[in-house]
Amino acid sequence: MDIDVVFIVPNNSNKIYQDLSVSYSAIETPTWALLLAEASRKKGFKVKIIDTSAENLSDNDTYLRIKSLSPRLINFVVYGQNVNAGTTNMSGATRLSKYLKSKNNDFKISFTGSHIQALPVETLQKEKSIDIGFTNEGVYALLNLLNTNLEIKDFKKIKGIVFRDVDKILLNDPEIIVPQEKMDVDLPGYAWDLLPYKNKPFDLYRSPLWHAEYNENYRTPYAAIQTSLGCMFGCEFCMINIINRNDNSEIGVASNYSKMRYWSTEFILKEFKKLFKYGVKTIKITDEMFLLNPKYYIPLCEKLAEFNKNDELKLWAYSRIDTVKRPEILEKVRKAGIKWLCLGIESAEKKIRLEVSKGKFDDVDVSGVIKKIHESDIEVMANYIFGLPTDDLNSMQRTLDLSLELCTSGWNAYAAMALPGSMLYKQAVENKLKIPESYEAFSFHSYECSPLPTKKLKAYEILQFRDKAFHLYHSNNKFLSRVEKKFGYEAKKNIQNKLKIKLKRKIIEEKSF
Repeated sequence: MDIDVVFIVPNNSNKIYQDLSVSYSAIETPTWALLLAEASRKKGFKVKIIDTSAENLSDNDTYLRIKSLSPRLINFVVYGQNVNAGTTNMSGATRLSKYLKSKNNDFKISFTGSHIQALPVETLQKEKSIDIGFTNEGVYALLNLLNTNLEIKDFKKIKGIVFRDVDKILLNDPEIIVPQEKMDVDLPGYAWDLLPYKNKPFDLYRSPLWHAEYNENYRTPYAAIQTSLGCMFGCEFCMINIINRNDNSEIGVASNYSKMRYWSTEFILKEFKKLFKYGVKTIKITDEMFLLNPKYYIPLCEKLAEFNKNDELKLWAYSRIDTVKRPEILEKVRKAGIKWLCLGIESAEKKIRLEVSKGKFDDVDVSGVIKKIHESDIEVMANYIFGLPTDDLNSMQRTLDLSLELCTSGWNAYAAMALPGSMLYKQAVENKLKIPESYEAFSFHSYECSPLPTKKLKAYEILQFRDKAFHLYHSNNKFLSRVEKKFGYEAKKNIQNKLKIKLKRKIIEEKSF
C-alpha cells in the first residue's frame, strides 16, 4: 500500500510519567495528527495515523507497520495536551526516528511540533535522523511539500521548513499560518476514523482521572477537540503560541506570536456530532481560552445544551479566572455539559504573577469566583506554579495555603520550567542558567525533571516543595470530604490509591542544583 504521508504519534510515557503511566496518566487523542491528516486527505493525499502511544507499539512494531505502508513521507507529530508535551515527547519521537533510519536510511522523516518550532536549526543539528522540520503549525508547508517529489531541490522551494542538505542545515523563509477566514476550509476537521481501537472506537484513549469524576468507568471512550487555536495572552512560562510563529529568529518566543483563530460554530458542532455518534461523552475542549470570546463560545454552548438533555456529557474546558465571574455565563456553560473548568491561578501573589505577565486579576476575588463556579455545579481543576522567578519558600507556602482554602476538586502544581518556546527559556539561555540536558527533564513528572532555580531557591528545593504539596493537598481531609460528598466513596479511595505511587526525582536524591 503506497501512502503519501503517515503521521506518527510518539510514545515515551513510562519515562515522562514514571509509574503513573500504567494506570493514571491520560492517553489523549492526537489533535494535530488528526487535523493534519484530514487537511491532507481533503487535498487528495493518501494518509494514515500510527498512534504508538495508544497502541503501546514497540519501535520494531512501528517500523514493520510503516514498512507495509511504503509512505513517501513520515511525519512525527510531537505535541500533546500539556504545555511541556511538545518537548517531553521528543524523547520518544527521536528514539523512534533514529531506529527507523537505522532500518531504512531512505525514509524521509519530518517533524511537526512546538520544540522544533522553537528551536528549528538547533534541533536538526542535534537530531541527525530528522530530515525536515516545520517551523510553525505546518499546514501549508506540508501540503506544498507533498506536491513535490520530496527531493532536496524541492525542499529549497518550500516556505516554512528547516531541512538537511547533506552536512548543512537550511532554514527557509517563514510560511503563513491558516488565517481566520480559511479555518473551516483549510483545517477541515478531524480524521477520527483513522484512530486505532481495540473493541470499539476511542477505547484506547482515557481521560485524566479527575475529569472522569475519579471513576474509572467514565475514562473511556474519550476524545479531545479544539474549537480555537492559540491564545491572546503572553505568559512568560508558556510556549503555546509558538505554533503561530512567523519569523526565523534563533530562539522563538511564544509571547511574540499571541493570536487566536476560531472555527465556526457550525463546523465545531459537526465534529461534536461525529463524536456523539461514536458514543464519546467524556471530551476535553483543549482550547487555551475557551471562555474568552462570547461571540464563539455562547452559540456553541447553546447548541451543545440541546444534546445534553439528560446531563450525560462530561466536558472540560480551560479558561481564565477573570472571564467566568457572571452567573448567567456559568449557567450556559453548565447546561452545555461542561462540568469542569481548568483555571490557571499559578500564584497567590499578584506581584509574582505580574512578573511573568500572567495578568493583573485586578478586580477578581479569586475565592469569590471559585465559590460562584461551585454554586453553578461546576468543578474546578486549579493549576499552580511553584518556583516562579521571585518565589521563595514563604510565597510558595502562601500559594499552597490559598489552594487549601479554595478546596477545588481538582488540583495540580508544576515547578517552573524553561520550556523551549517560552520567554523563561530565552531568559535562562541569556543568563546562562542550567537548561535540562534531556527531553525527559522537561517533564513535570519525570525522574529527570529539572525545573528552573530562583535567586532564593535551588531547583531541587522547588521540586521537593511541589511534590510534598501535591501529597498534602490530596490527603487533606477537607479535600477528600468534598470529593466523597460530590462523587462518592470510591472516588475518594481512587485518589488515596493514586497517592501510593511516589515519583522518584534525581535532583532531590542528589540535591544537585
